[in-house]
Amino acid sequence: MTGAALPEYGVFDADNHYYEAPDAYTRHIDPKMPKRAMQWAEVGGKQRLLVGGRINRFIPNPLFDPVAKPGSLDEYFRGRNPNAKDMRALFGDLEPIRAEYRDRDARIGVMDAQGIDGCLMFPTLGVGMEESLAHDPPALVAAFGAFNRWMEDDWGYAYRERIFAAPMLTLVDVEAAVAELRRVLDLDARVICIKGGPAHTPTGLTSPADRRFDPFWALVNEAGVSVGIHSGDAGYGRYLADWEPPHDMEAFRHSPLQMVLSADRPPYETMAALVCQGLFDRFPRIRVASIESGASWVPVLLKKLKKAYGQMPTAFASDPVETFRRHVWVAPFYEDDLSSLKDEVGLEHLLFGSDWPHAEGLAEPKSFAEDLRRCGYSEDEIHTVMADNGWPLTRRI
Repeated sequence: MTGAALPEYGVFDADNHYYEAPDAYTRHIDPKMPKRAMQWAEVGGKQRLLVGGRINRFIPNPLFDPVAKPGSLDEYFRGRNPNAKDMRALFGDLEPIRAEYRDRDARIGVMDAQGIDGCLMFPTLGVGMEESLAHDPPALVAAFGAFNRWMEDDWGYAYRERIFAAPMLTLVDVEAAVAELRRVLDLDARVICIKGGPAHTPTGLTSPADRRFDPFWALVNEAGVSVGIHSGDAGYGRYLADWEPPHDMEAFRHSPLQMVLSADRPPYETMAALVCQGLFDRFPRIRVASIESGASWVPVLLKKLKKAYGQMPTAFASDPVETFRRHVWVAPFYEDDLSSLKDEVGLEHLLFGSDWPHAEGLAEPKSFAEDLRRCGYSEDEIHTVMADNGWPLTRRI
């Protein structure tokens, strides 16, 4: 793609990331909790992250220095690896960590150069931590609270009304979730982040739409804050274990079966639960954004919802397809078939998310416009998706 094809207007990127500082989980941790939460240890001559006393492999290099160049896996995620390179070769040469990955003022300068007026900012390591501590709810609550306080130090929740970082919330302890949500709302959080998939409780897994979580959702509804459900470790390895030997979740290292079976299940099943179990009927102001989970699951879900409504109309308070379209925003992958999404989701609920600066994201965020053009979007529609649709999620309603 040539530079001439890039939009000349400023855009809103709904999927940006920082690379966490080494002390993101330890700077503010309760002094009684480090051994139960996160620690650094030297193992085999390398610094390793211990989570709950075990080496955590969600990110192979959680210090992020050196780190992959933005967009280095673009072709791979478009389904092209003709020379059958292994993952290390696909990443290419790593580089020293850049200031803009950890410093918000440096990031603003890069956003200016990229033509990004505003962005939602999500964790890199943080979206993979809940599963590793779900067995110890007090440690999980303490770790997420410490992480959010680090985020407040280094990024803020609405920095210069341009960088909207999302605090991590866990539902494992409802009372603690409400308290932490109230605390971050008081600090002007505009969007919060929870993991997809079933929610952990002290007694096991259940739907995040279960009524036991209604005090949390009631506060979300009252505050008018947006909810981002970002991909990460949703715990679906437990289901894969029925098909092949289990292993720890590790980014970019999947078996072929895992890639085929697991990719769409967390967003599909999470959104199905929120709609079918009446969350949006009970709390009509809630807005949920599916981030970095693609959109290939959307048409299948809408087809299933339509059929279920036709078969059991009295089981729903309203048309579930329309409920989905009112309450859910979707950030598709650049490699998705984007052609029909504007009709399935609604143009105003499609988000542009570059995943910058991740290796699997776009090296040039605005190049997403070319993927939209490839799928038949007009210039006005591209402007709506890339410049307009993300901003409302940063405003409480």
